[in-house]
Amino acid sequence: MLPDRQGKGFQGRLSLLCAALLSFTLILVWRLFYWQVLPHEELVRGGVGQEEEISPMRGIILDREGNYLVLNTYRYEVTAAPNQMDDPEEVARALEGPLGRPWQEIWKVIRDRERKYVRLAPLVSAQAGEAIADLSLPGIAVKPKPQRIYLLGEVAGHLFGFLNLEDKAYYGLEEFYDEVLRGRPGFRGSGVIIEPHRFVPPRDGLDLVLTLDCNIQYKVEEELARAVRRYGAVGGTLLVMDPRSGAILAMANRPTYDPNDFATTPEELYVNPAISHQYEPGSVLKIVTMAAGLDTGVVTRESAYYDEGRVTIQGQPVENWDRKAHGWTTMTEVLQHSLNLGAVYVVNQLGAEGFYEHLRRFGFGQPTGMDLAGEIAGTVRTPEDPTWSELDLATNAFGQGIAATPLQVVAAVAAVANGGVWQQPHVVDHMVAPDGTIIPIQRPEGRQVVSPQTAEVLTRMLVEAVERGMEPAVVPGYRIAGKTGTAQIPDLERGGYEPRATIASFVGYAPADDPRFVILVKVDRPQVPRGGLEAAAPVFRAVAEWLLAYMEVPP
Repeated sequence: MLPDRQGKGFQGRLSLLCAALLSFTLILVWRLFYWQVLPHEELVRGGVGQEEEISPMRGIILDREGNYLVLNTYRYEVTAAPNQMDDPEEVARALEGPLGRPWQEIWKVIRDRERKYVRLAPLVSAQAGEAIADLSLPGIAVKPKPQRIYLLGEVAGHLFGFLNLEDKAYYGLEEFYDEVLRGRPGFRGSGVIIEPHRFVPPRDGLDLVLTLDCNIQYKVEEELARAVRRYGAVGGTLLVMDPRSGAILAMANRPTYDPNDFATTPEELYVNPAISHQYEPGSVLKIVTMAAGLDTGVVTRESAYYDEGRVTIQGQPVENWDRKAHGWTTMTEVLQHSLNLGAVYVVNQLGAEGFYEHLRRFGFGQPTGMDLAGEIAGTVRTPEDPTWSELDLATNAFGQGIAATPLQVVAAVAAVANGGVWQQPHVVDHMVAPDGTIIPIQRPEGRQVVSPQTAEVLTRMLVEAVERGMEPAVVPGYRIAGKTGTAQIPDLERGGYEPRATIASFVGYAPADDPRFVILVKVDRPQVPRGGLEAAAPVFRAVAEWLLAYMEVPP
């Protein structure tokens, strides 16, 4: 019987061995399938921990003429592994010169030889990084890191935004276009057994070609800075837009900052006032009010009303800015003399529904869709809001009690200049792939907000208003269409408005018959003078006169 038991035992061991071999084979087949077929990100990235990431080159930024605005350079990150050092003090002494720090300070950080990782410097210059690499110190690693260079410095600083020390994009173009600028990292190494020499090349980011013109940008920066100094203002904004396309040719703010030096800049300066700060635009909004009245036919340019200088609405007095009664007044004279009661007359003919519908068409109370990070919608109360009243309708007609961004205002006036067609503002014209392929940007078609006939009539009215009552904005030899604004500033603590503070503005376009540009000048809290005619219109004229010559527009 013993041989039988031995035979059965042998068969059992053979079955066990076969089962083990089968299991091993199935596991091996599964792992081969897992590694070769399934698209696991951890395998592509060397999930077993032996692949090295290769950083892509971030896309650069150029102006419309191909001038470089934002480039890349390299600085170096210096790290230490104290557990790999024989003599931390010797290492510290060797690093004292290149790092520019006392060796004792460095030694305190790396003296604990149990530590596996210490970052000694997030960014050092290329010269310092290369000097440290040449030392070949045990436990010291030097890793190149790309760094952005903003070649214009403070000029157009708000436009670009910046990258922080961790390469995270904030504000402006850097944040809005971060995904396309950043590109895709690559990998190399032996992290995958089946492909021991795997290499995935990085895909560099796309370049941005802007609508911005550097020459125009420098001019508007110069004129805005001069105006802020001359009038003792706290700041301001100056925008230049092509009304035919919505392209931004220049965007300047004061105060500004240098994105190369963002780390020492107060955070409140990071925000772009042209798209992220709202203000009550004042009388420049009478352009939109008049456009709505003309477009619906409730008034014509010859329509007249009797101006008594003051009316009472819901127990509150509403007056003209000059506190005067002007008697029988035409709609053109309303614009010429910037009469508040004339704007009130127009909205009374329109009604609330018609007025707020036109505000919406012109883009107020909603973001324009501008391709910069941080744009806000502005504030427009309508009859649907529980806090709205008939007094709001009256004051909104002349630009008070309503808040907009400078970009919304210039885009609205550009619609009148463009035959009644509102175009989405933008600052990027197209993108360029690393291989040179041009990638166009799809934008919404312009929308007709008022009829071409309304835009033409209103343009003639604005030209007459400038020629008869806004001499500081006149450019000899050219027809200028435009409007002043002198807006009060809400007192957020006590309610009402600050007694003497104003925002002076002027918005206009030229040549009026075939507009090449729209300019908005906004001067915040000028001391003397305080009105848009005195503090903003001369700035408009200086920029417009220069632009007409620069663009070679004949008189």
